[in-house]
Amino acid sequence: MESLTLFKNYKERKLFFFILLLVFIFNIYIEFLNYKNITKNEISQVNGTILNIYKKDNYDVLKIKTKDFTFFTSTQEKIQIKLFQDIQLYIVTKEITFFSFLQNFYTKSFNIRIIPNTIEDKQKVHKYIESQHKNNDISSLYNALFLASPLTVQVRQLASEFGISHLIAISGFHLGIISLVLYFIIHSLYKKIHQKFCPYRNKKFDITLMIALVLLSYLIFIDIPPSLLRAFVMFIFALFMLRNNIQLISFETLFIISVLIIAFFPKLLFSLSLWFSITGVFYIFLFIKYFKNLNKYFLFVLFNFWLYLAINPITHYFFATTTLEQLYSPLLTILFSLFYPLSFLLHIFNFGGILDDYIIKSLSLSINSIEVFTPSWFFVVYIIISLISITQRNIFILLNILFICYNIWLFSFIV
Repeated sequence: MESLTLFKNYKERKLFFFILLLVFIFNIYIEFLNYKNITKNEISQVNGTILNIYKKDNYDVLKIKTKDFTFFTSTQEKIQIKLFQDIQLYIVTKEITFFSFLQNFYTKSFNIRIIPNTIEDKQKVHKYIESQHKNNDISSLYNALFLASPLTVQVRQLASEFGISHLIAISGFHLGIISLVLYFIIHSLYKKIHQKFCPYRNKKFDITLMIALVLLSYLIFIDIPPSLLRAFVMFIFALFMLRNNIQLISFETLFIISVLIIAFFPKLLFSLSLWFSITGVFYIFLFIKYFKNLNKYFLFVLFNFWLYLAINPITHYFFATTTLEQLYSPLLTILFSLFYPLSFLLHIFNFGGILDDYIIKSLSLSINSIEVFTPSWFFVVYIIISLISITQRNIFILLNILFICYNIWLFSFIV
């Protein structure tokens, strides 16, 4: 059966985007009310939870999440603060603009006080993972992989030098692995129930629906990281489209999901992790469009290398760290597909420390790195060529030539 399109005509498309625009305006208005509420006085008292602590020489920078917003502040106060602690503090609001409010602003603060709080489930899991490792860097790695917690400076630097930051930051890649594992588990449990009590139901759809509920719970549990939110919305959208025989893998679908997320969560318009996630899916769709007829085993190997090289010009526009070891990234991505579910199972049964010796050796590696940014003019040209490649095969060939030449140029600085 031929796949249907999401919209029957231009009128339906226009109505859909008009409704999304109204949703966006409504949510922006809600954010504006929150902004006016916090800035009505020059100094405001707020309660929040510490999401991250950035250690500096003479002070700490804190990332704090309140009920209505997230912000950054610095402190030199000599108090014992830890991740996920609840705190009360006073912040200076007179220089906060609405634009900066939407971007998770930075402001001065004082009189930080720790609020005694009951240990929440996320904190319990965090401590459970931490208890399985003697090395703080390793426990931060696993907490980042499973709970989207912050990394230590050393692990973050090593991930950047190996070009595997995308593997540690929870995203659609992780959601795909989790979904696959859940499918096999739920299928084995549901198979007999389905045969005995409801053989008339669509078994695959039921399993996928159960997976969606588990993923939603997990998404909320780890405080809705933007990249994982994009992947989850795409998962739900895919479920709806497959159920209604609507074409799934299309650039229009990706665009709709992107504007859908921004309409409901306008602050994510400024989330770099969300845009990196969308960019990754965009190049995956490009790859599928032009290489889908090749041998599937060859595709499996080619995919990770092609995707890495294609995204490099965009990644290096924002992050300049360049090493020869980054060329291992495609291989490490393939190995990660096995490592991630294995390490998750090991932690469930309290054997998470088994692989620590190997990771410690990796953390002790000395890697020669330099900083090379993608030139702004090339970044703009590359984006335009990528977009035109959606419909023009000849331009897609040019895109491949461009990123091959770019990567030769990039790594020539360190050879």
